[in-house]
Order: sequence, then structure tokens, then C-alpha cells
Amino acid sequence: MGTQRNFKVVPKAPEPPRRVNLQDLRKWKKEGRKIVMITAYDYPSAVHADLAEIDVVLVGDSVAMVVLGHDTTQKVTLTDMIHHCRAVVNGCKRPLIVGDLPFGSYEISSDQAMSSAYRLVKEGSVDAVKLEGGKKVAETVHRIVQGGIAVMGHVGLTPASVSAIGGFRSFGRNSKEAKDILKDAIALEEAGAFAIVLECVPEVVAKHITELLNIPTIGIGAGKYTSGQVLVYHDMCGMLQHPHHAKVTPKFCKKYAQVGEAIQEALENYRDEVRNGEFPSETYSPYHMPKEEYEQFLEEIQSLHLIERNHKSQEIHSTEHLYGHSK
Repeated sequence: MGTQRNFKVVPKAPEPPRRVNLQDLRKWKKEGRKIVMITAYDYPSAVHADLAEIDVVLVGDSVAMVVLGHDTTQKVTLTDMIHHCRAVVNGCKRPLIVGDLPFGSYEISSDQAMSSAYRLVKEGSVDAVKLEGGKKVAETVHRIVQGGIAVMGHVGLTPASVSAIGGFRSFGRNSKEAKDILKDAIALEEAGAFAIVLECVPEVVAKHITELLNIPTIGIGAGKYTSGQVLVYHDMCGMLQHPHHAKVTPKFCKKYAQVGEAIQEALENYRDEVRNGEFPSETYSPYHMPKEEYEQFLEEIQSLHLIERNHKSQEIHSTEHLYGHSK
């Protein structure tokens, strides 16, 4: 009779989190489950969004203003966007990742738009792209979708067009503008967009557009009746306190934290402790040299005649407190 062998059961490795996809968004729209979207521009912000189980992460062209310090989003380039998209992809495992096609990367022709979209997907590794505009870009959206890339639309306030529209302002506060936004949204849906951002439009207008579309709407300054919401990471975290950022922080943004104040306080405390010699204390000086090694080191210094050159022999010999046992 053979000996029975007992095999140890090896625990199964946990499944990696499944990334949110377009079917999830469509399902949530039908179920009335709100979609949560946030911007991210680097690895740390992406990791935080991932841990918070955010549904969609947008690598927005707003990086131009909140990260690069420009006054508008127009100055960010496609190469810039690819760089930031790569960092965000490295930090996000669960959210659907959407990358903005920046100003000047898709307006010239559909061919230019397709080339830019392919670069953002292939080099930036995003799941989808977003572009601003309504009926005028519908054919471009259709071409990109037909080319195999998912597209999110963006109507209402389109920040990349700030020069043409005369500054940042709300849209849809009169009947004609509201009807134009609705027509733009319908045109984008018919072109194949999987979702549409509604920015800075009256709540009642966003409500009707959301009800009339089959695809999700994501609101930013558009009230509570959209399929989901998006905010800029730096705005909602209260990340920055300097005058530039105060100038560009929109009034519709709720601050869920005051991270910028904590950062400023930490930097000022660090500055003060370095200047008064309090940092680094012994707690933060963990590396020690055995006494015999230190004495040999002194001999090496003397052999190189460095003590005489620096005229600091007394200082060197008065550092008994610096050596100790190796850790």
C-alpha cells in the first residue's frame, strides 16, 4: 500500500482589480448609480484616486493651469499630455482612464485628430480620449470612434476656447444657448461618444440633457442631475494657496480638504528647524560609525594633510558624539 501524501494548499493569489469599462458606465446610467470622476496628473494623485475607488480618472488639460502654472489650458501640448498620462496609468489599476486631447491637437483636420488620439492611446496608455466641442467636432469624433478609440465629449464651457469665447463663463443661461448645448450633446452621442462632460451650465438645462441622452453625462458646475460628477483634484483637495491658484479656482468647486494649508505649514516648519539646527535631530541621524573605524578615518584624513589645509583639527577631534555602534 502506498504512503498517502499530504499536499499543502497554496492560497490563490488575489485577482487584480477589474478596470472600469464603458459597459459599466452605460449600466450605471440606466440604474441611476452616480459616476464619480476626478482629474489626476501624476503618480501620487493617481494612487489616491485608485485607493478611493474613483470610477473614472481624467488626465485633463487643466494640468496646464494647476500643475504647470499657465493662465489657460491652451499652452499644454500633446507631448505634455502623454507624459502625464503615463504617470497616471502607472498609479491607477481600477478607474477608466481618459486623456484630454489638448488645444491645437485635433482642430485642423480629422486626420490630425486621429493621429493625436492614437498617440495618446499608444504612448500615453489611456483607455479613452476627450475633446471639446459639439456639432463642429462631431465628424471628428465619428472618425476617431470608427478608428477604434473611445471618445468622451465636452460641451457648455469649453476652456480650451477661452480666447474665442471671451473668458471663463457659464453657458446655457438663455434659451438659444441652452438649445445649442442640447444640439451639441445629441450630435456627439450620434457620432459615437460614450459620455459627455457638461461644464458650467444651469442645473435645469443639464437635467433635461441628461434625460434626453442615452449616454452618461458628467457634470462640473452643472448641478446634481447629471449621471456623474467631476472635479479638479487640486481644487477639491484645497491643494494650492498661492494667488495664481486662488484666481483660477472656480466657485462651483467644493473643497473637501485644506491640503495646501497643511503643506505650507509643513514647509515653514521644516525651514525653521533647519535654520535653527533642530533638524536633523539624533532620531533622524540613524547611521553611525564604530569608534575604531572613526579613529582610522581620522588617521586617513591626517595622512592626506586635510586637517592642516582646513585648519579644523580641533573641530574634528571634538566629535566623539558622532560615532557609535553600527546599526
